[in-house]
Amino acid sequence: MASHFKEPEKKPRTKLRHNDDIHIPRGGEESYHAPVGNPHAANVPHRTDARFIPVVSEPGSEGAADASRSSRFRETDPYDLSGRRSGDPKKKAERIVSGLLFVIGVALIATAAGMWIYNQWQYHEQDRINEELATFADVSDNGATPPTIDWTDLKAVNDEVVGWVQIPGTAVNFPVYQGSDNEKYLHTSAEGEYSLGGQVFMDYENTAPGMIDGQTIIYGHHLRNGAMFKPISDMTNQEMFDSVSTIWYVTEEQTYELEPLLIYETEATDTSARTFTFESADALHSYLTGLLDRAVAKRSDAAELIAGVNNVLTLCTCNYENGDSGRTLLVCIPKTSE
Repeated sequence: MASHFKEPEKKPRTKLRHNDDIHIPRGGEESYHAPVGNPHAANVPHRTDARFIPVVSEPGSEGAADASRSSRFRETDPYDLSGRRSGDPKKKAERIVSGLLFVIGVALIATAAGMWIYNQWQYHEQDRINEELATFADVSDNGATPPTIDWTDLKAVNDEVVGWVQIPGTAVNFPVYQGSDNEKYLHTSAEGEYSLGGQVFMDYENTAPGMIDGQTIIYGHHLRNGAMFKPISDMTNQEMFDSVSTIWYVTEEQTYELEPLLIYETEATDTSARTFTFESADALHSYLTGLLDRAVAKRSDAAELIAGVNNVLTLCTCNYENGDSGRTLLVCIPKTSE
């Protein structure tokens, strides 16, 4: 092809006579392919040989083959989401469905990420609330003495506070509230705003401020990040159970030093768990003995201790072995004088 662009050798011009028959090639395919430097080029006849392929293809020749290849490419192009390159309705529908599935997938991922971030923010807010409330109590490092509570400032935040519960050596260190029902503080903070873990609260049917009825029940969430009453669920392990020797429950009028008696698991539908009053001390002892048979962890001398019990404090939280319907209850009794 390079020879097509060589400068032809210059020869002396011959003066033509007026009546000479001169064939001047017309511009186009023939003149473009005329051999350069051939003195007879002017007399080269028009090529009709089928083997001759002009540089500029005529319709139906080499250009048609290119169009065929291009057409096949358009039919299988996976990125043609618009469907303009293919007239096949089935392929166009497949591309539209693929595009929609891609968009839906991205939306689901974004939604899941947003929910995770929101949940983490809720846990953070609950931790912040608990930390702020913890500043109203002064606790000892070893748990040998009860927490000292600033009742005046604590009541200025919410006057439904009835007590304070602490398990030394664990995260359990919370004010206890009592509402007009057992729903109020499930997801409501002491300041009356929504919060994931709400507040630790006493059963609304118990006599305030607690430890008056045969059984006082205090509820707290077992949050999945390990906050609030999760240490109580951990005490289903006998070793963890044995490691806890003291539970403090403090009211404005009284301080109670208690110890774990037993821990058992049940369902949210177990109405007997919410038994508060008993006809006699023997009825309470019988009730506790029945729980002893269901215990997953307990004191080795629990049966002997039950005989001297007049009332108990039970800390209740949820467990997730059967969805959200499981309940774990730690029954605590007042420590006996040694």
